[in-house]
Amino acid sequence: MLRIQKMVTKSFLAAVSCVLLLAPVNTSAAEPMTKYEREAGQALHVELLGRYTSGAEIGEGGTEIVVYDSLTHRAFSVNGAAKALEIIDLSVLKMGEQEIPRIKQITLADLGVSASDVTSVAIHPDGEFIAVAAPAENKVDVGHVVFMTTDGDYLSHVSVGSLPDMLTFTSDGTKVLVANEGEPNGDYSVNPEGTVSIIDVSAGVESLTDQAVSQVHFTDDSIEAGVRKVHPDSTYSQDLEPEYIVVDDQNQYAYVALQENNAIAKLDLENKKFVTVKSLGYKDFSVGENKLDASNDDDEINITNWPVLSMYQPDGMASYTVNGQSYILSANEGDAQDYDEFSEEARVADLVDSYDLNADLFEGYSQEELDQLIAEGLFNDEKLGRLNSTTSAPMNQEGKYEAIYGFGARSFSIWDANTLKLTYDSGADFEEITKEVYKENYFNTNNDENSFDSRSDDKGPEPETVTVGQVQGGDYAFIGLERTGGIMIYNISNPNSPSFNHYFSSRVFNEDEAVTAANGDVAPEGLTFIPAEKSPTGQNILLAAHEISGTIAAYQIGIEVAAPVEEDPTEEEEKPEENPENPVDETPNPNVEKPEEVPSDEELPDQDENDVLSPLENDQDEDKIENEQTENSTEEISANQTNDSSTVNGEKLPDTATMNSTFLLLGSVFVVIGIFLFKRKNRVEQ
Repeated sequence: MLRIQKMVTKSFLAAVSCVLLLAPVNTSAAEPMTKYEREAGQALHVELLGRYTSGAEIGEGGTEIVVYDSLTHRAFSVNGAAKALEIIDLSVLKMGEQEIPRIKQITLADLGVSASDVTSVAIHPDGEFIAVAAPAENKVDVGHVVFMTTDGDYLSHVSVGSLPDMLTFTSDGTKVLVANEGEPNGDYSVNPEGTVSIIDVSAGVESLTDQAVSQVHFTDDSIEAGVRKVHPDSTYSQDLEPEYIVVDDQNQYAYVALQENNAIAKLDLENKKFVTVKSLGYKDFSVGENKLDASNDDDEINITNWPVLSMYQPDGMASYTVNGQSYILSANEGDAQDYDEFSEEARVADLVDSYDLNADLFEGYSQEELDQLIAEGLFNDEKLGRLNSTTSAPMNQEGKYEAIYGFGARSFSIWDANTLKLTYDSGADFEEITKEVYKENYFNTNNDENSFDSRSDDKGPEPETVTVGQVQGGDYAFIGLERTGGIMIYNISNPNSPSFNHYFSSRVFNEDEAVTAANGDVAPEGLTFIPAEKSPTGQNILLAAHEISGTIAAYQIGIEVAAPVEEDPTEEEEKPEENPENPVDETPNPNVEKPEEVPSDEELPDQDENDVLSPLENDQDEDKIENEQTENSTEEISANQTNDSSTVNGEKLPDTATMNSTFLLLGSVFVVIGIFLFKRKNRVEQ
């Protein structure tokens, strides 16, 4: 009798526990999202939980960089429009609220610090305080780093280099590293040195002075041959412009992106000197999967191989470790020096007389093939004529460019941290995927207008930012596309063979030419991954700060399920039915067992087809954005998926956050079975 009762009770409680644990935080209203996966049912669950709206005008930089404090469940966002730091409350997400509120706005003027902008924010690993980068009113002058409490109260500030553009803490919390970009002024009459500042915060920051700041300069002996110098009259120390910094797990080395210079510098943190500055070389778009759409003047999507060597030029970077080996991820946006008195940008068609293309520089063409391409109009606007290229490129002895040199690789890459050699590049994935999603409606659109093919001639979708996180036991990269919008997810558990997992976007396209507040989240500038154990909801959250729309979107990523505490069934049977000294603990275990192996297709419950939205078809209303929670079913997108030799256990966990009704049904079945068995037992005993 007791065993039957226990079985009924535990069946019921287990069913309820499954529903409660696996259900998402319910939102109060449906939110429009576009999603794409190559193989239905294999992508991670993605759900828009809520949004913070800064109130800044479109394109004014209302939200750019965002970081998170797990102690208070607050986020800190840079508002360039207001020259301010904003504190926002993410704890409301656990209650299902979609509108994320602002707690406080702190302008640098309030703190008595003169600045032209607020460019970056970072939080101490233990949540003790935050640091904010503040360029001077005249950007070529010395900038500052301001330290505040997590309540926004001023603690101290120190001087750093010219134009501090990004900062980060080492993981032990003892140092703040600042990338001082050192851009020239508009007429190029002043070009300050690019540097990295190392701020010692090991003794706290309440009484910090400039004595705690070490300025690290570039020296010629650390710069390898082939590193690009953009302005011929500048020294290397003036020309190198630090953009972004990541630190290895041991806090031994920092890696500094030099975007305009197409290089990465390796910084020895103990000795406070650069070990090397290494060129990243060129991506050869003439071969294999290295393809691009190079023209905005051909009225079509034409992703193909071209005789173009393009610089990687990473903006955002991230680092992670696999089997003790450190790797650097780069979002290969591309960028040029473009000032009133000096600009390296030029259209290919404007440089026709300066080209003498040499097949030795291209893997994909013979000289005869190159000459034939030229004879067939290679430099016309509908082919390569419109492509933006650089004049700061190698020339032969006759003063000719032997290749067409472009900006940005339109991809993300993984680099071996020891050698800074390329381990992986995503090829033409970003353009191929967004082609499938947007087709002839909004492929290669811009971030300030709802257009078609307007960025093909100029760095395409522009991968801007990248971060990494562990989801359901695997390593994943999240890459934000500045122009097209949206975020790419890749499984990077095997750094030599990453695989595309998911593309999603909460940008809304419509017939209006200019982007407005009605277009949702536009132009991701900064990403922050919050692991489930530190999240206010108990699930992984990705924060995406969007520069153009001035919004921060909070997405749930994946479904994390806690491991169970197993009971010994033999002990339960051996316990007496009635024993006040050894009462039976019938408290249910709220955890659900996480499968050790990826379940087979037969074991998986049916996926909710509304979780994958189809791209706009030619016969559909171009302006209609499908809602992931709508009752109307959508057509699943499928294509040949790339081989993934790094499949992670748990990756195929079903999308349970859209299947509450399924689990409720299962729970009801458990209850019915339990009642049936209980009544049957009673009849037998009677």
